[in-house]
Formats: sequence, C-alpha cells, structure tokens
Amino acid sequence: MAEHQEYTELQDSIDIRETISDVVQASRLTAKQRGSNVKPTVERLASLSYSHGLHPEDLSQLVDLLTTPTFLDQASLGVIVNHIFPTTTVSDDIVVKVVGCLGHGKLKPSLGIQGALLKWLIKVYHIIHNQTILSRAYSVLFNLLDTAAIRKQLCHLLALVTRRRHVRPFRIQGLLSLSRKTGNDPAVTGLLRVFKDYYPEIIAGEATRAKAASFKHPDPQWRERLDEIQQAHAARTANRNKRPLDAFRVARSGLSGKRSTVLPEVHTMNATENSITLEEIENVDGFVNNFERVELPNQLIAVLGDPLLQKLLLLKPQAEAHQRASNWLASYGQDLMSGEPGINPGECLEMLKNYVMSTKTFPHIFLTFFGEYLKIWNGNDWKGLILTILSYMPLLDFQELFGRILQPLEARILDDTAASQLELLEFYTALLQRWTISLASLEQRSDQTSSIVADLVTHVNDLCLTLIQTSPTAATHSKTLDFYEQTATLASNPELLAHTRITIPPSPLVYILHFSLSPTTLSRLCAILTKYKAGFQKAMETSRSEYTQEYINVFNGFLMDICNCIWRSRALNTNDVNSHGCLVARSLVEDLASYINSLDMGVPLTTLFSLSYSPALCLSAITCFRELEEKELERDPSILINRQTGPVTRASLNSLANNGGLRMGWDDYRLGVLSYLERKGMPGVGELMYNTMTNVMKRRSMMMTGAG
Repeated sequence: MAEHQEYTELQDSIDIRETISDVVQASRLTAKQRGSNVKPTVERLASLSYSHGLHPEDLSQLVDLLTTPTFLDQASLGVIVNHIFPTTTVSDDIVVKVVGCLGHGKLKPSLGIQGALLKWLIKVYHIIHNQTILSRAYSVLFNLLDTAAIRKQLCHLLALVTRRRHVRPFRIQGLLSLSRKTGNDPAVTGLLRVFKDYYPEIIAGEATRAKAASFKHPDPQWRERLDEIQQAHAARTANRNKRPLDAFRVARSGLSGKRSTVLPEVHTMNATENSITLEEIENVDGFVNNFERVELPNQLIAVLGDPLLQKLLLLKPQAEAHQRASNWLASYGQDLMSGEPGINPGECLEMLKNYVMSTKTFPHIFLTFFGEYLKIWNGNDWKGLILTILSYMPLLDFQELFGRILQPLEARILDDTAASQLELLEFYTALLQRWTISLASLEQRSDQTSSIVADLVTHVNDLCLTLIQTSPTAATHSKTLDFYEQTATLASNPELLAHTRITIPPSPLVYILHFSLSPTTLSRLCAILTKYKAGFQKAMETSRSEYTQEYINVFNGFLMDICNCIWRSRALNTNDVNSHGCLVARSLVEDLASYINSLDMGVPLTTLFSLSYSPALCLSAITCFRELEEKELERDPSILINRQTGPVTRASLNSLANNGGLRMGWDDYRLGVLSYLERKGMPGVGELMYNTMTNVMKRRSMMMTGAG
C-alpha cells in the first residue's frame, strides 16, 4: 500500500514537471510557430497544481515564466498565476523575482499580470519563509503607488508589511497627496489608516474618514485549498511541523479569515518616537533588545489571545494592565449573565483555555467570572473547556474555592450517573496534578498549603468511595487509582511531603480495590500503598506529632491485611497486631469458613486469597509455574514424570519433589511469582511484600546473591 502511494506521488510529480516543461517550451514560440493550441496544456497544468500543489523547483520555474517576456497570451498567464499553490514555504528568491518584475518597461509583464502577482503575494504572505524580505523592499513597493493599475494590490501588501519604522513624514505626505489626487481612493485611505495607527497625532482625522479598503484576504476559498495542499504535503513527507502562531510576533487572525468576534487585536495608538510597539516586534531578538521600551497596546484584553503580549505581561507585570484586562472580562461576564445578543460563550472559553494553558496562570478575575457563569451554565455546553480551564486554579483556601467554584460545578455536572462522577474525578486528578507542580516550586513550608491539599483529597475520597460502589468496573478502578497515584507522589516525594500532610484513602475503598478481580488493579494499589509507607517512614523521622498513633494503625492495617491475604495465608483474621480482617464482619467470616469447609476443598478460607488461589493472581501464579516446568522439559524431557495439577501449595510442591516432579521450595515459588508479575508490568505486589516483610526481602536478597 505504501509503495503504491509513493509510486502515485512520484508519477504526479513527473506529470507536473512534464506539463511545466511543455508550457515553458510553448512560451518561447509564437502562436503560429507552435502548431497546436497551448490552452489545453495550461488548463492541465492549472488542474495538476490545484490537485497536488507545486514543489519549490516547479514554483521557481513558473515564477520565471510569469516575470520574464514570453509569447503566451494574457489569459493563459492569468490562469497560471491564479493556480500557483506552493506545497511548502515561499523562498526569498521567489519574492525578489516578483518584486523585481513590477513597474514600467518593455521587459516587464503587463500591468494585469503584475496585479495578479501582487495579489498572489498577498494570498501567500503567511507562508513566506522570511517576511522581512518584503520589509527591505518597502521603498520599491511604496514608490510604485502612482501606478493606478496595481495600486489596490500594492496598498494591501504594504498594509501587511508596514511597521513603525516604515512610517516616515515624507511617506505620510506622499500618501496624503496621493489620496487627494485620486479622490480618496479606498485603498490609499486604508493604508493611511494603518499609518495612523502608528502616529495618530500626526495624521488628521479628516484624511482617514473617507471610505477605506478593509484589506481582507482576497480569496478565502483559495486560502482553504492552499492549507489543504500544505497539510497533505506535510503528512506525505512525515513532517507535520505546521507553521505555529509566531510567539514573537503579534497575532493577526484577520489574515486567515478567522477573526475573533470577542477579543480585539493588538493595536498601539499612544506610542512615541522613542518607544517601540508590539506590532514592530518580529522575532525574539527584537523582543529582547527592545523589552524596556515596549509600549502597552490600547486594549489589554488582547492578552487572552496574543502570545507576545502574554510574554510581555509575564516578564514585565503591571498592576494597571491587569486591572484593565480584569475590568474588560468583568464587563463581558455581566453581558453574558444578562443575555446580551451576539455573545458566544464558547469563543470566550476557548480564549481563556488557550491563555491558562500557555501562561500556566489563573488570574483572580477568572474566579469571579466562573463564579458567576456557573450560575447560568446548563452543565453540558463546553464542559470540556470549562473543566480544562478550572484545572489550572491556583492553591487557594479549599473551603472558599469549594463554595465559589467547586460546589456549583458539581451541582451542574453530577446527574446521578457514574459517567458524570468519572468526569468530575478526572477533573480533580488534573487539578491535584497542577497543584503538585505548584508545590514543587515552593521554597518554604506553608501550613495553609498543607491543609488545602488535605481538604481536597478528603473531599475526593468520598467521591471515589461512592464511585467504585456504584460502578465497580475495571475502568472505574483505573480512574480511581489515577487519583491516588497522584496523592502517593505527594506522600513519597520528600520535597513535596514538606508542604503537605499524608491523607490516606478510606479503608473500605482500599479493601474493595484489594478484592478486585484485576491483577493490574491489585498491583497498582500495592504500589500506591508502598509509596505511602515510604512517606510515613520519612515523616516519622522528623515529626511524630503530626500523625496520631490511631491514624498510623489504620494505615498499618492495610499493609497487614494485604500481606495476610497474599503471602501469609492468614486472610481475614484480626488476631495479628494492626490487622483489621479487611473490615469483614466476624459473623460473615465464620459463615464463609463453614461453607468452604463443607465443600471439602482441602484448603481453608484463609488460604483462598494467596498467590495460588487469589482470583486476581491465580492465573499468573500457575502460568509462572507452567513456564518453569516447560523450561525443565526443554533441558531434559525425561526429567519430569509428574506435573502440577491445580493451584500450587506447599504440600503439592513436596509431593512433586518426591514423585518425579519439579523440585522447588515454597518460598522460591512465591518469589518466582512476584518476579513473573514484575516482568509482566505489575511490580506493585512484589514491592509491597519486599518493603513490608523483612524476611521476604532477606530471602529475595539471598536468591539474587546465589543467582549472581
């Protein structure tokens, strides 16, 4: 399939080059000398270019054809220039060739073709590799404004290129004079308005009050086709590096035909001769070198959609600037609450999401906005956007945060279904992850942050416990463990532990997950408890007063009960120190034990949750033993007379050893199962056993030493 696709692409490329070659050859002959009509060939070239685009070498050939004298008729040249779709960026050489062909002269293209080429430059301006090349040609382009046939296209192109350094008194005077001569030509008036943005105090209002060109994209459908061709080419070449929004140049969404109806673009009206506007910044060097002289734009709410302005306010914060942006957002929120027509909440929320994701900050005004918006939100529209934005909320007093944001959010989202609970749990997991990153950057311990995180975890504990009881599925267990893996990171990392208090999961939740039928769930639970254990050990080295003995005993009960089930074959007993019998009522344990004895299985109830019998681990255990037997058979087929049938027990191993079966000790078998689970990507069970029972760790060390 891939080879066929490569062959097709190669054939298309060959067809385009052969067709270009035919057109170029025909252009060197007069119509009489050709002997055939060239228009079908030109139409075929236009069709191929529209379908597949033009590679740089093909583009260069066609631009040479259009900018030098030929015998092709104007209609054919017009068709070609209107169907130039580059597959990649446009190089400096191409731009120079187009600019160089402008003006009057025998060797110049006709003014109609010049206008078409200028229009093409406007359409591909966003993919010009080095846009400063047009800035360097500014004088050439400006001096051609007297040519009426191409004035409209020139004004549009100059409007795109113009920066403060281009606006000079003699050019302002020249434009004013040209405007008077042409009877307020809309294109000239539009360019004057661009000049006025940079020096509003110099250009009088009367000069720009006439009807002005809007300088929209000349052909949005053409632009859409160009984007499709470029994306397809990027996919074919496995180079998906789409041109990103330049983070060191102001965003001009209008050029792409997608202008925000909510946020204004960056425009600076009050700049001085000694200051620099953001519109003049074109790269990182310009931003750094002029950082101290940059003048703030008029409407600072543009910060929500402009990466360059975001960087400026992050590196050079100003209280007044943030207040102005906050006032705008507050006003927008009031319009939204009052049901003003034309308000699109989705567009605003998309801007807020882009802002918090790019700046990793959550201004206080956002809290005010969402505190009001959640009152009218229906709980469904733009849910993903809202949850993503709110997951960037800062570390604030949890009770205040719950009252203002989280409680209304839960009231809107929860609809008595497990799906809505899962969405909320995923949100809280993302929020805790952001808070973990914030805690890692703190230098001094704060009791407030400790209580904030503890309150959040305590609140989510109830949600998780409810969820795994109403929807006891593997997917639900996985999402629940995602949250507790994040809390375990807080507990086990010494730097993070300095800012938080260890909050253990509810006891019923731990035991429900422990009795899950999924080995992955059991492994992840054991890994989480191992991290908690490491955190408690570290915390107890520094401060015993923070955790009561009762609190520690509850956690130690988790460890003892799980080890009793998996390793010690003493499941559900309450006689050991700290053991809680997995919170199973004694009357129920006695009934279960009596029932198991009546089945005459040969094993007691206390053994049925061990490695060999556990519903979650028994398959892995017997598979591990079978693999050991197979390896022994490969080494010597006659060595095994008997093989294991049923779950492996201490007694069955003794019987095998005495009757021609695989010789293996009980501890060796169990350690082998733990190693097998680790190889299968489930190391948690082994980690808990090694870190909880010293004799298991010693036995493992002896085995590893003997193997070495």
